[in-house]
Amino acid sequence: MKLDELTKGVFKYNPIFYLMLGLCPLLAVSTRVDNALGMSLGVLFVLVGSNVIISLFRQWIPPEVRIPCFIVVIASFVTIVDLFMHGYVPELHERLGIYIPLIVVNCIILGRVEAFASKKPVSHSLLDGIGMSIGFMLGIVAIASVREVLSTGAMTIFGYAIIPIFTETPATVMLLPPGAFLTIAIIMALINYKNIRKERK
Repeated sequence: MKLDELTKGVFKYNPIFYLMLGLCPLLAVSTRVDNALGMSLGVLFVLVGSNVIISLFRQWIPPEVRIPCFIVVIASFVTIVDLFMHGYVPELHERLGIYIPLIVVNCIILGRVEAFASKKPVSHSLLDGIGMSIGFMLGIVAIASVREVLSTGAMTIFGYAIIPIFTETPATVMLLPPGAFLTIAIIMALINYKNIRKERK
């Protein structure tokens, strides 16, 4: 079913908590929720666009040069994202920095293009791109929410306070990569615990 192509990336094969892909930008930008939202929207645009274009022209791409062709297509969409953010959300663009261009070599993008879009029709590739992007978005926003609240004692999204400051002694270690790894480990442990209980029942 086509619906399975959409939902598998959100739950069953979540790119962060199941496939463990795209962790490099996740560690760097998941210190704030608005950073996570900005990065995930960029990944959504690039992944969906790349999947559709490569699936559309898959029969005309020679196997010997498929990876360079994939990178050219992905880089074109990343350039659009980079210029758009630079022009319309310069503060977010400055905070994300080098991690916007690095979407070109993001394992999620290259992995889905190589393993799926280059072999499947456009409709399936479109749903796969949307599903994987939503899964990435949910994962990175969940991690960023935990890290921001624990590291600052508050949560703001684009200047609006969602959770006001509630502590004067925040855990600043959550701003560092160990804090990201710890958050990922805890969330994965909860997911695995839930899956094990479900299987036992």
